[in-house]
Amino acid sequence: MNVVNIINMRKFLGFSVWCALIFAVSGVSSVIIADEPVLALAEIGARGEGVENIQSALRDFGYYFGALDGIFGVKTQEAVMRFQESRGFTADGVAGAQTLKALGLPVDVGAANHENAVNLLARLISAEARREPYAGQVAVGAVILNRVKNPAFPDSIAGVIYQPGAFRSIKSGRFNNPVAESAYRAARDALNNIDPVGGAVYFYHAKKSGDQWLRSRPVAAALGNYLFCH
Repeated sequence: MNVVNIINMRKFLGFSVWCALIFAVSGVSSVIIADEPVLALAEIGARGEGVENIQSALRDFGYYFGALDGIFGVKTQEAVMRFQESRGFTADGVAGAQTLKALGLPVDVGAANHENAVNLLARLISAEARREPYAGQVAVGAVILNRVKNPAFPDSIAGVIYQPGAFRSIKSGRFNNPVAESAYRAARDALNNIDPVGGAVYFYHAKKSGDQWLRSRPVAAALGNYLFCH
């Protein structure tokens, strides 16, 4: 079965059934699926309702004075660090399980990581490939995840996306535009190990890119307007 057929099957079955099928085939006996978890295990780059809950709790404790916008930016990170210092925790600016408990918020690490990953990955996919065919959107998500696994790149989704100079959509501001619905589905597919580009870690527009170094890389796949390479 080729990649396009796999993606089409995923879309037909729906996310929950597809996940159950994947885990059944792989021998995993159980899986927690949470499309809309309440809280996020959050760090710089995270977005969503969970981050807004963290901001609200920090405001109640007197450590955060910004907008409750659900965006884990520098102000939220600094507020988390001040709160952590006040409790004698390691002030790393990451709202992990210990910090969340101290804030009086519920902790669900599995669901939290899933929410953060989907939201952040979908935002990048939308910014870079919202006009590309669906398989191309999944492919862009796969490139991000392939970079996370590659020691030559940062080891987190946020680290890869925010790596200086990595993606033009960050500098141009397109990253902050509304996210296409298809990008959320594509992010979930990529996170469920659908990789249409065979481990590729780069992509570029076949007609518009003038980057000769990228054009010298071995091409793994061509989807829509993009070439994906190693």
